[in-house]
Amino acid sequence: MAKPTPQQASFTELLPLCKAMKMKVTDVEDGAATLTMPYDPEMIGDPETGVIHGGPVSVLLDSVSGLAVTMHPDNTGMTATIDLRIDYMRPAPPRQDLTASAQVYHTTRTVAFIRATAWAADENKPIAQATGAFVFARKSDK
Repeated sequence: MAKPTPQQASFTELLPLCKAMKMKVTDVEDGAATLTMPYDPEMIGDPETGVIHGGPVSVLLDSVSGLAVTMHPDNTGMTATIDLRIDYMRPAPPRQDLTASAQVYHTTRTVAFIRATAWAADENKPIAQATGAFVFARKSDK
């Protein structure tokens, strides 16, 4: 993947929830993206362990998926989530930043399908994986 341009990096600044969660665009390419989200004690779901709540993980996966669709070269505009299924595989560890990447693997005239993964320190030990469908406005074939 490639470093984002300033315009691409501003994606998270334009969405109030992403901005509040301090997400940053770290990599982009055609139909793919990576976001990072710093650890924040405000996101703790279990005060005894410090484990991050599943909600912020969901927001991270949804946001990176939307960015991947936006980055698809055949997409003409913004997108919206139609459906997102998330499988949680392990707790998000305390005091660690989270990263998520998403790829568009299929498009129709009006729908883009994605796969996404979230992890902490080790990409090979996912916290959660997602599949989803997003609004897609295909460029005209004219």
